Parts: sequence; structure tokens; C-alpha cells
Amino acid sequence: MEKITKAIIPVAGWGTRRLPITKIIEKSMLPVGNRPLVDYSVQELIKAGVKDIYMVISNTEPCQVREFYRDNLALNQYLIERGKEDRLALAKTLPDDVTIHYTVQDPSGRYGTAVPIAMVVEEYSLNEPVFVYFGDDFIWNPDGESAAESLLKCLQDPSDSAILGVEVPREEVVKYGEITMENGILKKIVEKPALEDVESNLVHVSKFIMSPALMKEVVDYVNSHDFGPDDQEYMATDPLETYVKKGGIVRVAPTTGEYLDGGSVDGWVHANEVVCRKK
Repeated sequence: MEKITKAIIPVAGWGTRRLPITKIIEKSMLPVGNRPLVDYSVQELIKAGVKDIYMVISNTEPCQVREFYRDNLALNQYLIERGKEDRLALAKTLPDDVTIHYTVQDPSGRYGTAVPIAMVVEEYSLNEPVFVYFGDDFIWNPDGESAAESLLKCLQDPSDSAILGVEVPREEVVKYGEITMENGILKKIVEKPALEDVESNLVHVSKFIMSPALMKEVVDYVNSHDFGPDDQEYMATDPLETYVKKGGIVRVAPTTGEYLDGGSVDGWVHANEVVCRKK
């Protein structure tokens, strides 16, 4: 299987679940250990061979994500003048051969996980498989296979898509999207099912490889619906289910890593405990 060199990471939005701290710190920039939350996904994708990252950001200034991945010339000069050249590598947060492209999304506009994906696909005319990761969680597996490696490993054909599956206790499935699969192929996703309806302890955590055909399904879904602010969200799992019903292949990639979520206070505290304990 050829390497996938492009990835979409939506990080726009107000982060209302984490107020009041998200008044001044973007949710994806909340620190886990000594790095921002989103950087765990960024570095994982870079190690998997990604060279172009398409980040969907809010229309607010200054943008902390953009600043973090930009070279800080004043800081570099300061480190050199103070004889701290050994810290220049720490200040360089993006390799020279990796480019981040930014798409601006109005946080007061259409809402849901499908919207930023469709925006990037249309703006850049993407027509090759891409990773799609969301910016407020990650899989922690420093001594094993990364989520990106697991997704790549499960592909069997260039037209395949993939979704990461994470095992959780049955009573926690109600907080996620339940995955039902057969022979490693996705059959159904049920978002936040009732506990009595839970059939599987496998859930998705918005980590995908999307083929061009699946991306087209996402774009068509967003463009063909006009949900208002009081209607439903534009959920990426809706066109995903449609794609599967049409016969599209979405393989389910298992992971041995630990899912860490910075979107809630408890999840963020736990993520810091896990990451700092392992160092």
C-alpha cells in the first residue's frame, strides 16, 4: 500500500465544554505534558509519512495553532545569543519537509464533524486517500503501533477506507459511536446508543482514512442539506453510513493504545497523568 501523505485535522470551534479556560486557550492547544493536545496527532501523522496537513481553524486572531507551528525567529535569536542552541530543536515544532495549510471556518456557521472535512476537500480538490483526525484527542501507545500505523495496516485495496476502533467497557459505549463490523469490515455505526441497545463494546473516536469516494460522499452530504442551528449537526458518520450501505468498504482497524480525550476536564487530567507517568 502506498503511503498516505495528506491529513485533515479540524481544530475550529469555541471549545465550550472547556470554558472558561478556552476563552484564552484554544482547546486543541491545551497542554498535555509539555506539548499541546493537537501535537500528539500531528507528530504521529508525520511519523507515518504525512507531508501536507490541512488544519481547519476558527476565524479568530491571533491563532495559537498557527503560531505554534510557525518558526519564532525572535526566540531562535534569543537562544543563540544566550548560548542555548541545544534548545533550538525544541523550539522547531515542524520539520522543513512538512507543510500545514490553513482553512478558516466561521464557528457561528454550519456545525458538525462533516463540515470541515468537506471544506478542505473542496478548497484543495483532494482526490487521493487522506487521514482525518480531530484535534482534541489521541491514541497513546509510545512503545507500540500508532493509530496511523494501525489504520494503514488494515487497508487491503487502494479504494478502501478505514476507521479506528477502540474497545471500551459496555456501559461507556453510550458516550460514543458504537461500531458493528463483520470480518473486519464496518457494517453500522450508532451514535450514542441506549445502553439496552448496545451490541458491541467497540467504538469509533474520529480517526479515519478516507478514500476519494468516501470524501465525495461527505461533500455531497454537506452540500445537499441545509440544517439550521436548531436542526441536527452535520455528522461525518451520516455520509459514512450511506457510503457503507452503497457497498463502500470501510475496514475497522483495532488499536492496542490508550484513547486519551482532552475535551473534558476529567479526560484532560487523565491524559496528563498517563503521558507524564510514562516519561
